Amino acid sequence: MAREFQRGHKAKISDLTPGTDLYVGVQIAAPGLTFDISCFGLDANEQLSDDRYFIFFNQPKSPEESIQLLGAQSGDTESFRVTLDRIPAAIQKLSFTATLDGSGQMSQIGPGYIRIVAGGEEVVRYAFTGSEFTTERAVMLGDFYLKDVWRFAAVGQGFDGGLDALLKNFGGEVAEEEAPPAAAPAVAPGFAPPAQAAAPPAFGAPPAAQAPQPAPSFGAPPAPTPSPAPQQPMHAAPTIAAPLAPQTPQAPQAPSPYGQPHQPQQPHQPQQPQQPQFGHVPGQGVPPAPPFGQQAPAPYGQPAPTPYGQQPPVGMPPGVPQGMHQGVPQGVPATGAGLQAALQPYKEAATGQRWTPQNQQLMRVDLTMGGSGVLARQGSMVMYQGKVDFGYKSAGFVGRAVGNATGQEMQLMRCTGRGQVFLAEEGSHLHPIELQGDAICVSAESVLAFDESLQYEVRRVEGHGIPGGALFTMQFQGTGTVIVKTHGTPVVLPVTPTTFADCNAVVAWSAASQVIVSSQVRLRRNAYPGHSGETVNLQFRGAPGNFIVVQPYEV
Repeated sequence: MAREFQRGHKAKISDLTPGTDLYVGVQIAAPGLTFDISCFGLDANEQLSDDRYFIFFNQPKSPEESIQLLGAQSGDTESFRVTLDRIPAAIQKLSFTATLDGSGQMSQIGPGYIRIVAGGEEVVRYAFTGSEFTTERAVMLGDFYLKDVWRFAAVGQGFDGGLDALLKNFGGEVAEEEAPPAAAPAVAPGFAPPAQAAAPPAFGAPPAAQAPQPAPSFGAPPAPTPSPAPQQPMHAAPTIAAPLAPQTPQAPQAPSPYGQPHQPQQPHQPQQPQQPQFGHVPGQGVPPAPPFGQQAPAPYGQPAPTPYGQQPPVGMPPGVPQGMHQGVPQGVPATGAGLQAALQPYKEAATGQRWTPQNQQLMRVDLTMGGSGVLARQGSMVMYQGKVDFGYKSAGFVGRAVGNATGQEMQLMRCTGRGQVFLAEEGSHLHPIELQGDAICVSAESVLAFDESLQYEVRRVEGHGIPGGALFTMQFQGTGTVIVKTHGTPVVLPVTPTTFADCNAVVAWSAASQVIVSSQVRLRRNAYPGHSGETVNLQFRGAPGNFIVVQPYEV
């Protein structure tokens, strides 16, 4: 029976099916609207670094055919075949998206879904409706992502800017430039399903009862009309993974993100050779005239002229670019000049995940994903967007008594609603740790926030060398994320019989590790009753796979 996912739910593929040859079906529709459904193959930085892994109707498969576009079938608006064990190591994530082709908003869509089928049986389905969106024009539906093993996440995050915003989120940009010569003119591409009524392949979706036909073999759907000319490997306006350099202005146009058929170029007309200008080598072409309002580049070997209306810096000869005296040439930023360019590096980062680091000291949590609230340290909220409710989380009489006695008391607030909350505390480095049914021990003072779905309790570490007889820590267990804060960049060490740590520097360790008390290092006074300041340290033991996290700082 298929598992029903909600937005933010995640699971290992191996927990859903033992197979790696999967069928992914997407159903999305609205009266009068047309949708483009695509798959982005992203690298470890969630960037589209290789355009060959942008799978859409104009590029229906990846080079090794690990990702294939199959077309509409079995009630699905679009479908894909994904063979996980054939995906190259450079591809760490597959993001399935839907964008509007033309006007409209995602709030107009009816009930839809993204589903995974293995061996002819549906194993998981994430259903959504237009009520979950407002003015978005593009939406990330679901992700396959590699984290030790392949996993699936129901995302459901939209972008108001449509495909352009989606591409920028993945590190690409639609360039408005003259397209290269294309194949012979064909019918204008629309994101319509292939003109066939075949049943889904045997590996994928269960066959539709109303159309029992032989299952087609795998591969890209046949093109409507064969064309001898080579097709473009990507959309005509290529996706650029790096920021675009300033380009020569062109006449205004409305390019399609997926490309449009282009008129054949006119035959090349021979031109008369021109005399080289002063400062240019004979035989080389004369540089084109600069755009209006810009200066022509200086001839080779000569300094560039000072921009009109500006004076060279004091002590600098004319023509030397400003900033050279600082060791780095400074030109116009790739994204343009002015305030927007200056603030571009600090824009909000959105990855479609519930927890998203904005930088080393700032964490964003999207409360619209996951379905549960977040418990955060009181006073850690620095900003929020949307409709968010903050409430005091009481530990109760027993909880306060235990916290005071063990030094593991946490003053928490509950964050609920629909919006994004930004968390930080005193510039500490923040690290999200995702738990998938496992457990981790963390000192209470090193916890910034965690999902309310996690179970947590005070754990006692026995030791004869500790005044009062024990050391205490917090243990978190379940499925969710806990945000750990450190002073500086921590180091993660594997647990071996010779692993020792100063208990003032250790931040966390795997719950399955065995902790033994040693000596020679100060023990945190508020970690035990008595306040005698005896000297101890901790030795860790455990099976392979256990770890400890140590910060370069003593509390």
